[in-house]
Amino acid sequence: MVTEDARALAVRCEARANSLARRLSREFFESVPGYDRLPADLKDLEIAATVRHGVRTFLRGAVAPPSAADAYRIFAERAGQRAEEGVPLDLLLRAYAVGVHGLWEVLRREARPGEETALAELVDLLLRTQSEVVGVVTRSYLDAAAALAQEDRSGHDRLVCDVLDGTCRPEEARARGLSLDGPLLLVAFAPRAPHDEDRGGHGPAGCGPDGARAPHGSPHGREGGAVVRRRRLRGVRAALGRSFGTDVTAVLEPGRDGGGTAGRALVAGRSEVPEDLAGSLSRGYGRPVHVAVVPAPDASGIAEASRTAVEIVRIARARGLAAEGPGHRLDDVLLEFHLSRPGPSGDRIAALLDPVARRPELLATLRTHLELCMDRRATAARLGVHPNTVDKRLARLTALTGLDLAQPHDTALALAAQLLREARADGPRRDPHGG
Repeated sequence: MVTEDARALAVRCEARANSLARRLSREFFESVPGYDRLPADLKDLEIAATVRHGVRTFLRGAVAPPSAADAYRIFAERAGQRAEEGVPLDLLLRAYAVGVHGLWEVLRREARPGEETALAELVDLLLRTQSEVVGVVTRSYLDAAAALAQEDRSGHDRLVCDVLDGTCRPEEARARGLSLDGPLLLVAFAPRAPHDEDRGGHGPAGCGPDGARAPHGSPHGREGGAVVRRRRLRGVRAALGRSFGTDVTAVLEPGRDGGGTAGRALVAGRSEVPEDLAGSLSRGYGRPVHVAVVPAPDASGIAEASRTAVEIVRIARARGLAAEGPGHRLDDVLLEFHLSRPGPSGDRIAALLDPVARRPELLATLRTHLELCMDRRATAARLGVHPNTVDKRLARLTALTGLDLAQPHDTALALAAQLLREARADGPRRDPHGG
């Protein structure tokens, strides 16, 4: 316990908890190497909230000491989350040390002449509290990191990827502990648009090129991308678990068309699709995502259902369909799905747009015009041009390709060509059946 003078000083300082948290987040922490590479939402929301909690807990504890479990629970939880996201432990501990220094400055500036003894009491309490917090944070971080390392060694995510790709037989997956009993749902999702932060880092959390997670404690210059991916992986797994009411294994992979980090998931024992699945996954991912769910008749149909779900998402993104509700179904893109299948005629249809391959404004106008049901004014508004410009571009496209969008037959060919070219741009897919 501290004296009444020390408690009075603590009460006065508590009024500055919010301003101190903001200042620490924006000024003090920027001096910590690697802090500027962290995602903005992590710094502005979670870290700022943790700072506020820490400041208030200390200052209120000087008046009425809380139980150790209540005082340090949030520090333990946050440390475990930072370990999952790949934030280096040294960065985390430095941030706490900087926070203690910032709180010391507040106490020193707030202390009045004659309160030197009260200030010394609070500083003594602060240093003792810091040792407790460092112990809790370090222990929680290392426990979480050890659990992640064990998960990596088990190869669980790699196993799920192999099952989804069809390179691991269901009976082998069951023997290795993967549940494939009951109804099966295959989920695919991808962001509505590319995002710059997806391009950094060593690779996605979940299945990278070698099926492993990005390493913890990567160089500071690449931490941002790795942290973003781990946060997304944690967010989508939590969202899927809440939506389906069961543990769901999700994996993240680089978007095959450069459209950010995409993902897949296998849901065992569920046949009903939640009504707000797209919204829940978007919140977990941190951005609006397109979602598709395809049932598998049994374990032998997992790979085919997974490929179908991925294709539905790709087509939905290409067509600009709304990402909402329970997600997209095959019936929502049935014609486009059929038209975009490769085959003997696929390359020749895709080649119809070769004459405008170096004219991105014409391709963008075609795509938008088809997406908006041939409405020239809506197309012009979306592109930010005059409707006459749309007419001129479409006329130029017709002159170069011979495709007249006033003719239903040519419109179908243009749609098929666009989808086939986008499928080709996605790059090769691992397909055990040669598809």
